[in-house]
Amino acid sequence: MDQEIGKVTHYFDKAMVAVIKVSDDLRVGDTVKFKHADSEFAQTIGSMQIDHKNIDSVKAGEEVAIKVDQATHESAKVYKVE
Repeated sequence: MDQEIGKVTHYFDKAMVAVIKVSDDLRVGDTVKFKHADSEFAQTIGSMQIDHKNIDSVKAGEEVAIKVDQATHESAKVYKVE
């Protein structure tokens, strides 16, 4: 069962970057799934940034920017794929 771990708060389409407010810990290398209406895709996190600095992990309550492989939407739910 996939566990909801956050929501997209901003999406920058030119840069293909999603800003996610996380409700659980997340690290580079984790696989996440983005779901919005009928669209959904999964990807492994290759890099994350906070304030334009690369980081390896985030804790619940933080906002993190992630480069995404496909377009997503603000308010898309994010799940950790087990």
